[in-house]
Amino acid sequence: MSSSPGRVYLFDLVASLAKAVDLVNPRIAEHHTRVAYIAYQLACESNLPYSAQYQLALAGALHDIGCFSMQERLDVLEFEDVRPYQHAIVGARLLETFEPFRGIAHLVRYHHMPWADGKGTRWNGEVVPDEAHLLHLADRIAVLVQRDDLMLSQVAAIRTAVDEQSGRLFNPEHVEVFHRLAMKEYFWLDLSSHSVDGILRRKLRRESIELDQRGLVDFSRLVCRLIDFKSEFTATHSSGVAAVAVCLAELIGFSEEERETMRVAAYLHDLGKLAVPSEIIEKPARLNEEERNIMLSHAYFTYQVLEEVEGFEIIADWGALHQERLDGSGYPFHRTAKELSLGARIMAVADVFTALTENRPYRRGLDHEKTLGILRRQGEAGELDTTVIRLVEAHYDEIDGARALAQRDAILEYRSFVDGLDAVG
Repeated sequence: MSSSPGRVYLFDLVASLAKAVDLVNPRIAEHHTRVAYIAYQLACESNLPYSAQYQLALAGALHDIGCFSMQERLDVLEFEDVRPYQHAIVGARLLETFEPFRGIAHLVRYHHMPWADGKGTRWNGEVVPDEAHLLHLADRIAVLVQRDDLMLSQVAAIRTAVDEQSGRLFNPEHVEVFHRLAMKEYFWLDLSSHSVDGILRRKLRRESIELDQRGLVDFSRLVCRLIDFKSEFTATHSSGVAAVAVCLAELIGFSEEERETMRVAAYLHDLGKLAVPSEIIEKPARLNEEERNIMLSHAYFTYQVLEEVEGFEIIADWGALHQERLDGSGYPFHRTAKELSLGARIMAVADVFTALTENRPYRRGLDHEKTLGILRRQGEAGELDTTVIRLVEAHYDEIDGARALAQRDAILEYRSFVDGLDAVG
């Protein structure tokens, strides 16, 4: 059976990514999905072409991916934002790195631009797309929804709140479109249901881009940046794991197709860390019990998100089970040797090897002997696969060289990204 994913739709990946980002706090649950649904429905009600409907749904699903800290995520839930622009710039610059998202990056960049009686049509000499203002309205409607109250009983108050900002925050023409949409009960009932994600997927999958192997690698590289760029502390980790895992896969005899699937799985192995606030990732002191529990949950969230993508079964297995151990002492499923594939075993060793050899804020990477000593002990204890560890022993310099080169490139990319933000900030 081929290890390469079959038909994979871009919107399925986007919806899963949006879900991962929204796991950070119960107050944020389904926010991106709801904004995507509202933006899509506003585009339909405006009679925009299908391409614009699709682009607005994508932009809505990813509009706040530039929020890395918990406080940023909570700030943007206020109807009138406290710090509305920095996260939009960060998100846009990240999206620009993936060719299919370059069209929506401009919408995300300006999704908090107030209408200001028409002055918001331009910013710093650039034209602000009309769809960005539509996305702004969708985002603000979503934050007005009170998830614990009966949905249809909220409609009048939401319409009033939007009306009061017509001309100041929102384009009056868009407000009129919203009022037409607001009269349709199905819109509100869809929005408040837990199946809104499925509704969107069904509507958009028919035209969604199918990604080939190269496209999947490029998408997973974007997700790698989202995960690692939350902090300079983690800016190179996933890239290092990917280099080590692919190198080990080649040494053990994986085909080129299998190695590329391994690369995707490695880039996505820490996807669940999108649900971990940067305050925890960057904490210089020991984590308390609550913070440790949040960090421990990341592997579960990775699996939960990836297994929902049709065709990603192998990627979920190889990537999300990197914290499992052969003796059942790992997490979150406590699987044992007979339940762990060779790909998952390789990923576990690659993750440990990279964590030991990379530089951390509190220590330098460990040397050859210390690294192998720890790996051997974990192998002897029945935690990690000894066959894979012997490959590390036999090809240490090659593997560590691949890791170091990938992480050097990643830190240069990260610093260039940060410098670019400073230039526009």
